[in-house]
Amino acid sequence: MKTPRVLITPEAEKIVAQLKERFGELMFHQSGGCCDGSQPMCFEKGEFKTGDSDVLLGEIADCEFYMSRDQFEYWQHTQLSIDVTPGRGSSFSLEIPMGVRFIVRSRMYRPEEVAYLAEIR
Repeated sequence: MKTPRVLITPEAEKIVAQLKERFGELMFHQSGGCCDGSQPMCFEKGEFKTGDSDVLLGEIADCEFYMSRDQFEYWQHTQLSIDVTPGRGSSFSLEIPMGVRFIVRSRMYRPEEVAYLAEIR
């Protein structure tokens, strides 16, 4: 069994379900900084243009989850868990008007997990 690179909490998955009802298919991109800090951002599928500088880490709640290749170099040894917290972020992510924002929690992979890491694309 492959070790997933990105997971989602049940609370965050509920928010994703609400957003899907309103916007349809969604996608995520892990922001690398600037005005929104470093947070997972949710967009309507195709609204954020990915390219050769992005990697697909996996899917959460049937949504593709991308990260820039440069940022992945720093985070490649950690498993990301997408959660949600009350508060208003300063980004263009779809959940912001709901009074919540997605956050990323991370942990280092255990040695036995490393051999089974899911492929990135």
